[in-house]
Amino acid sequence: MCGIVGVIGPDLAAPLLLEALRRLEYRGYDSAGIATLVNGHIERRRASGKLVNLAAALQRAPLAGTTGIGHTRWATHGAPTEANAHPHATARVAIVHNGIIENHAELRAMLEAEGQHFATETDTETVVQLLDLLLARGASPVEAAGEALGRLEGAYALAMVFAGHAELMIGARHGAPLAVGYGEGAMYLGSDALALAPLTQRIAYLEDGDWAVVSRDDATFFDSQGQEVRREIRRTAVSGAAVGKGNYRHFMEKELHEHPAVLGDTLRQMINPGSRSVVLPELGFDFAAIPAVTVSACGSAFYAGQVGRYWFEQVARMPTDGDVASEFRYRAPPMPAGGLGILVSQSGETADTLAALRYMRAQGQHVLSIVNVPESSMARESDAVLQTVAGPEIGVASTKAFTAQLAVLACLALAAGRARGTLTGAQEAAMTHALLEVPGRAAEILEHDGAIRHLAARVAGARDVLYLGRGSCFPIAMEGALKLKEISYIHAEGYAAGEMKHGPIALIDPSVPVIAIVPSGPLFEKTASNLQEAAARGGPVIVFSDAAGAEKLRGIAAETVVLPSVDPFVAPILYAIPVQLLAYHVAVLKGTDVDQPRNLAKSVTVE
Repeated sequence: MCGIVGVIGPDLAAPLLLEALRRLEYRGYDSAGIATLVNGHIERRRASGKLVNLAAALQRAPLAGTTGIGHTRWATHGAPTEANAHPHATARVAIVHNGIIENHAELRAMLEAEGQHFATETDTETVVQLLDLLLARGASPVEAAGEALGRLEGAYALAMVFAGHAELMIGARHGAPLAVGYGEGAMYLGSDALALAPLTQRIAYLEDGDWAVVSRDDATFFDSQGQEVRREIRRTAVSGAAVGKGNYRHFMEKELHEHPAVLGDTLRQMINPGSRSVVLPELGFDFAAIPAVTVSACGSAFYAGQVGRYWFEQVARMPTDGDVASEFRYRAPPMPAGGLGILVSQSGETADTLAALRYMRAQGQHVLSIVNVPESSMARESDAVLQTVAGPEIGVASTKAFTAQLAVLACLALAAGRARGTLTGAQEAAMTHALLEVPGRAAEILEHDGAIRHLAARVAGARDVLYLGRGSCFPIAMEGALKLKEISYIHAEGYAAGEMKHGPIALIDPSVPVIAIVPSGPLFEKTASNLQEAAARGGPVIVFSDAAGAEKLRGIAAETVVLPSVDPFVAPILYAIPVQLLAYHVAVLKGTDVDQPRNLAKSVTVE
């Protein structure tokens, strides 16, 4: 969740660290800090709040030194104050940390009994105090790090620097990502390839349990047993170019308008337009031999997986289960030998989804990950990877990455249907053609931005909002509700429309907007009946439908946005766009922080 970076090199460290932290700020913005070695001593600058506060502190009091570490925090233990901001330090050692030290209370009690004095409420300070104690007893930095790491329980990525050792930095990883960057006469640590991209494209990823001793010229890697190991240096495809908003007010607005291009790029890598067929890379398994599919993910990615569940069952006739990754492994479901586990994640580093992946592997499943970062932990641990070509997504609320995930799942379902003989050639061609039309239809939807902005005024004053959908559009209702909650702070819930009268209908009155995702198709009439029930109780019904559907719902809908007519197969991809746009415009009207909503961070790398 937090972002960490480190540098050893010939140039001043603080400006490099600050620039890397700007690219990592989506991981957390409760506080930020930098520590460097100045004439052998540790000096720090820290600030609560967003990174601009740290930049101001550095402008007032610059930091010298060419070796240093930096951190942008999403608070877990301890309030988001300057005192709790990283780096944490003593006179001997400074560290930055992403993750949670689960045995921190036990370690703290032991360390206080040994005379160590704590200055913060954080779990992280137990690590720096443990290192300090070991160093005070005569251990070298490498010896202290090795012993301390063996006593930590939980998830962590750590970067450490030591007073009097300007040519040394130590990194460690257990359950949270960390990479070593190789430069020209300089070396780097980073929790994200995006942060290191302006500094170097040559990166080695620590495997789980690894730690690395980094000098100015090289790095030595050790596994969890302390044995020296080799880790491959890869050339990352992540661009070092600055990611900007262009002429848009917010990253989210920019990313919403990138839907057509992202969908086109993602579909182009998987569809042959000449034959109107899906062409996937070698996956290492035969869909015809797969007994069942299990999909797991978190947040919006989970809703994408739920749409995929409908597609796999309806198109490929494959038994498909799905659960949020944070519950999946604790449910401990029995899984059939040779089944397929599908994990969906924008970052490829989501802690709960990684844990689900490892559970699936232990259960003898083939593992396929759908990710936006091909160098991510999930990608490296999977049997097969399908990439969403979404580019960097900086806004915390997922937009273009979500529709790209849906596009990949749709292609995967078609490939499965063909392999299992549940699709004729003509059906595959028709559905593939519908997918090829999606980027163009997405551009048409963006032309309705003004109408959706008009709707936002009706929604912005609500305290509660219900979203309704059926079939493969039910997860889109949940996605719409999630987006509204995330960035406008309005309470919203997404329901299967047929479930409304089993409880949620009790909430409906003239103050509760009911937002319906209702394209024409097999379930249209059923959904229309549910909307009639809402309208009869005074709920203002806001409809997203095509021209035919809008005409049929004219007497029910208080407001309607008419969307392009599309094949029901691809409707979930396209109907995700207006519900995201609506949430964006509501948040802008309410004046919330659209790109960095309170209490949230982009990449959730702790459980």
